Amino acid sequence: MRHSDFRRYASMIAVAAALTASGHAAAQTTGPTIDDVAPASTAEAESGSITVTGTRIQRPDLTSNSPLTVVGAQEIRLQGATNVENVLNRLPQVTADANENVSNGSDGTARVNLRNLGSNRNLVLVDGQRLLPVQATDLNLIPSLLVDRVDVVTGGASAVYGSDAISGVVNFILKRDLNGVRADVQYGFAFHDNNNDAARQIVQDAGYDRANRNVLDGQRLDVNLAAGKDFADGRGNITAYFGYRNVKPILQSDRDVSACAFDPNATSTGLVCGGSSNNQYGLFNPLSGPGFGTTYVNTKDGRKTWDTYGPAYRYNTAPLNYFQRSDERYTAGGFAHFEISPAAEIYASGMFMDDRSYSQVAPSALWQGDTYTINCDNPLMSAQQGQILCGSAYGSAETQDLFIGYRPVAGLARPRRDDLRHTDYRITGGVRGQIAEGIRYDVNALYSRVLFRENYQNDIDARRANRGLQVVNVNGTPTCTSVIDGTDPNCVPLDVFAYGAISQEAFDYIYVPTYTRGLDTEQVYSGNVSADLTSYGITSPWASQGIGVVIGVEHRRETLKFEADEVAQSKGTTESQGKFNVSEIYGEIEVPVLQDLPFAKSLTLNAGYRLSDYSSQAKKISTYKFEVEYAPVSDIRFRGSYNRAIRAPNISELYAGQQVGNVSAQDPCSGTKPDATLEQCLASGVTPEQYGKILECPSETCSALGGGNPNLKPEKGDTFTVGTVLTPRFLPRFSLSVDYFNIKVKDYISSVPTSLAISQCFSTGDPYFCGLFHRDPRTGVLFGREGYVVSTNLNTGSLKTSGIDVVGSYSVPTESAGTFNLDLTGTWLNELVNEPLPGLGSYDCKGLFGPTCGQPSPEWRHQARLTWTDAEKIGTLSLNWRYIGSTKLSTNTDDPFLTSGGYSELNRRIKAYSYFDLAGTVKVQEGVVFRAGINNLLDKDPPVLAQGNLYSFGNGNTYPGVYDVAGRTLFMGISANF
Repeated sequence: MRHSDFRRYASMIAVAAALTASGHAAAQTTGPTIDDVAPASTAEAESGSITVTGTRIQRPDLTSNSPLTVVGAQEIRLQGATNVENVLNRLPQVTADANENVSNGSDGTARVNLRNLGSNRNLVLVDGQRLLPVQATDLNLIPSLLVDRVDVVTGGASAVYGSDAISGVVNFILKRDLNGVRADVQYGFAFHDNNNDAARQIVQDAGYDRANRNVLDGQRLDVNLAAGKDFADGRGNITAYFGYRNVKPILQSDRDVSACAFDPNATSTGLVCGGSSNNQYGLFNPLSGPGFGTTYVNTKDGRKTWDTYGPAYRYNTAPLNYFQRSDERYTAGGFAHFEISPAAEIYASGMFMDDRSYSQVAPSALWQGDTYTINCDNPLMSAQQGQILCGSAYGSAETQDLFIGYRPVAGLARPRRDDLRHTDYRITGGVRGQIAEGIRYDVNALYSRVLFRENYQNDIDARRANRGLQVVNVNGTPTCTSVIDGTDPNCVPLDVFAYGAISQEAFDYIYVPTYTRGLDTEQVYSGNVSADLTSYGITSPWASQGIGVVIGVEHRRETLKFEADEVAQSKGTTESQGKFNVSEIYGEIEVPVLQDLPFAKSLTLNAGYRLSDYSSQAKKISTYKFEVEYAPVSDIRFRGSYNRAIRAPNISELYAGQQVGNVSAQDPCSGTKPDATLEQCLASGVTPEQYGKILECPSETCSALGGGNPNLKPEKGDTFTVGTVLTPRFLPRFSLSVDYFNIKVKDYISSVPTSLAISQCFSTGDPYFCGLFHRDPRTGVLFGREGYVVSTNLNTGSLKTSGIDVVGSYSVPTESAGTFNLDLTGTWLNELVNEPLPGLGSYDCKGLFGPTCGQPSPEWRHQARLTWTDAEKIGTLSLNWRYIGSTKLSTNTDDPFLTSGGYSELNRRIKAYSYFDLAGTVKVQEGVVFRAGINNLLDKDPPVLAQGNLYSFGNGNTYPGVYDVAGRTLFMGISANF
């Protein structure tokens, strides 16, 4: 065996042994490889110009004047990521948004949220062009095999890319010039030890099934192939790619932390298994008659007898819910360019994705909040039940209205499954070239189309259920009255009067799938001319490099159309459609003022302006920026910027249909002994007769009315950044950047959170917040179709965030031990202040989580990666540390916007979390690299929270976008270039 072969195989053994041994011995971390200045792509290197994300100026040695984080392809491989959003969510500048761990209410997409300002306030680009319409952005379209790097600019970029980029842009730079074949296969899975004894005891005490001690699930297969070929002596290239990804689901029943829905115990000092009053036995709440004011339930023994309802009858909704959605994705596409002459290069690209994801939640029910009618001579009802419901009218044709909460899982009920399918197309084409020395142009067009198809399965049709409840005796046979009168000849009697009494025929009758369909399109036509005026002598007297200028125009059209079938509309889904167009002109100028002078290595000024004319707005919109960069010596560089953005509402914010949906909350006026006083409840719309008789929102889930608002005005954003970059010559291969950011958005397009409306109405009696309550006129409840809190889009007050980003890198080569690289990126959050309405005060969510504040916003987050590369560059071993600072429960603060009126010891604080990941690579032979890794080495459980303390993107008693929920995961992959 040759000496080099021996080293290669020894490295493979060492990496495999390290990963295997550490699986039960170390802790987990993950972090990207970070650079302050983006490296040039192959095309940029050949042209001699560099385009940095955040500016359209093109020239050699260009650097960024805004905070810039670069995630390289190697980092994606070391994380074993098959979803690019997971890589971005680990950056401290990013707050988790729509992701694979959201099940109930998911739309199946993956998005990124910079600075916690919302995914609608940052742009996702591919090579500097929009990926998809903002409201339909889906990172699943990105071909991860061809990602060269990801530039994350978090200083605002509206003047450069459009007003949507208030919080910044995420720019995926792709490899478009392959000359050969590249293949990549990766397989991974979670192997988790369920050893959370406290959670297991709670589940056992409730009589529920505990998770298995050891589980292996969540398998992932990712296969990618790309091929490219130069032609015409290198003047042209065609590159094509294909990808396939398959992800298996993880059930909440397979994790200790999510095996049941946790609620506070009676003293709010610990957790108990909660559940839904829409239970498996059958709950009945008469709305009139002798049984009015009491909630009844079928007894557990299967007899047709009603008992008084109590917590022992609640249903555990958690086990069948997905903690990780199943997913199958196909991607394909290609890129081509051909240089006719230096003055004309034609280029085009096409991207396609078909992604099908399934979410799964607990079985459907006859839901409380829907009013059902039962005739008093229904033969399926026992005499005891009939007398409670109808009194002296029992046996007659009179009817009684009531709420029913019956989840018939004892029969052949099946979990609800949401088949979410996205088919995306993106096509671009254009001509670019150099028409004179230093002067370039680019004229291009983009068309994207997002087709969304949803099939919601195993859901009960309330209308059919209502018909199945109105049954009479015909010659000894229970028969629907709708069969007799001919309004529904297919009706099947529905026996809800005993546990497990519903027939298979009745299941087949009441289960009706719903179908919805959405279509978003975007067309962009743009052109610009950029000039480096150095060759023409247009320079500052004190600089050698000339002024850089860009001027351009852009026209964009967007359409939205959402359709729902008749069944979906009967359940409250509304159709919508809308369109708008915008014409824009923009310009940017960069002026090197001083260069290579004493105490002035460089001083550069930059300014940009964009004027936008939206068809949906009466006035034109101006955005602009000013930037400055100063380097007294080559070792240190100072930079600062100011960006003004005026963001017009996107098409979804304007025209999305208004409909009632679920939201985590509880009604203070519910129960026989309400938490709120009669006076407080009267202000929220309760009548004196309803007080003390209002039902609680099932499973801590009330209803809210959300949707678009065509009368929205633009919002205004101001971003300030100032920072420094250190690259000291006395410490080679070391760099450190520290940047302060301050972003404030006024007339913020959002909605008043339901939890905030509830807390403010009952703590202050403010008529605005109390006026958002729309109680069911008959029952006063805040759930169902008639009881909700209004939470539609509107121009709220403001949102402000500020803090400091720290990015560092240091490389230490040695003669015999190889090279050690340390990369770190961290963010200190100074404030995250929300003003719900102008002049009504504000609250700060820094260091908090819970109702109103939502996902944890720690004061400090970071990632740090230490990578060792052997001297012959055959193998690498890399350890990553992800740190998430501690956060406190928002309702425990003394802020009147956040407090719940009392202190809760339970979940008062989420401790700081450290995750460690280990990964390694080995060059098997030239062009072939094997990799393997373990994420979450210590198999650390996420924090366990009461379901009432969850808000946006909360799921399974925790926040899965922030914390790892799968446990320890292993991946193995191999890449080959031919």
